[in-house]
Amino acid sequence: MADRYPGYEVMAKRDSVSWNDKTREIIDQRLAQAADHRGTLSETRWHTLTALCECILPQAGRDRRPIPLAAVIAEKISEDFSEGYRDARLPTFREAWERGLDALQDEACRRNGVAFASLAEAQQRALLSDVSKDVTLSPHWDHLPAKQFFAKRVLHDLVSGYYAFPAAWNEIGFGGPASPRGYVRLGFDRRDPWEAAEAKPGHEKQARMKNARQR
Repeated sequence: MADRYPGYEVMAKRDSVSWNDKTREIIDQRLAQAADHRGTLSETRWHTLTALCECILPQAGRDRRPIPLAAVIAEKISEDFSEGYRDARLPTFREAWERGLDALQDEACRRNGVAFASLAEAQQRALLSDVSKDVTLSPHWDHLPAKQFFAKRVLHDLVSGYYAFPAAWNEIGFGGPASPRGYVRLGFDRRDPWEAAEAKPGHEKQARMKNARQR
């Protein structure tokens, strides 16, 4: 994928007026997340989760340090995380994920005779596509609606977890939380002077120079 914001590094704003102490504290905690932290997950569930994360948001070959997405989800499962609300068709965060990982594993074994983590990428995608449509074989889904699990837990949790990290912010030119500096130019296709400049075709060098000065 082409670098849309060449030369941009959101962490250059860490010690500037763009971020306050609370922002720095929270981001430092996220960056300290160990990639191999699986919490209370069994080995099978952990391998299923890591394979699922890589299938939905592949990071192989990226220049930056991979975002420890599986570890983020595993920690929330271990802590029995709650957002304070949930889809009434799904159990709690922890129970939904534990049941869902078991169901994905069983689904893979019934369809292909191997673990979900051992499936080829195309097979994983085909399986997940069917799960998103409630087309399943495993009885594990009898107590967990597959379609809702995929939409409300898998997609929601993985995408929100991924974009909570500065490496992902660099990819979309996001400057981080709006406190304390705030955003002023909120109209379509407008940006504040301190925001990242997107590289237009033929103008990559200019964008890189602007982004190198961002703080």
